[in-house]
Amino acid sequence: MATIKQFGHFDPSLTYRPRTGGYGILARDGLIACVRIGYDNYSYDFPGGAADGDETPAQAVVREFGEETGLVVEVVRPVADLMHYIIHEDGTPYNNHSHIFEVLQTGINPALKCEVDHELVWLNPLQVITSLKNEGYAWPLILWLRNK
Repeated sequence: MATIKQFGHFDPSLTYRPRTGGYGILARDGLIACVRIGYDNYSYDFPGGAADGDETPAQAVVREFGEETGLVVEVVRPVADLMHYIIHEDGTPYNNHSHIFEVLQTGINPALKCEVDHELVWLNPLQVITSLKNEGYAWPLILWLRNK
């Protein structure tokens, strides 16, 4: 697994809260699962998000994958850990400790999907690299592509 790197733009006028999350790389037929977020000005991300309570990043990615896509996944292996300065959609600045995992789809459960502004899309790797809202997340995808 790759070492932690810091990504994102640091604004010294902000106080960044620590946050931990799990995000998944799922491939099918040469395409990568992403979520298109929003209604007008879309952004793209790996399915995943913040860990809740005592949840581990691996547990978070499984739960978030279901909530955002309706897909049931299991963690195959860790790919990378990184830190990323982000501004959450609610305006909160975070330094997000992002755990990126390779995941395997084990089922579909539409009842899990509850994030209505997230839509599952399948993109080729170059589209993912150039479209992710958090540029630091391109780094783990490149590592994964080189080592799969």
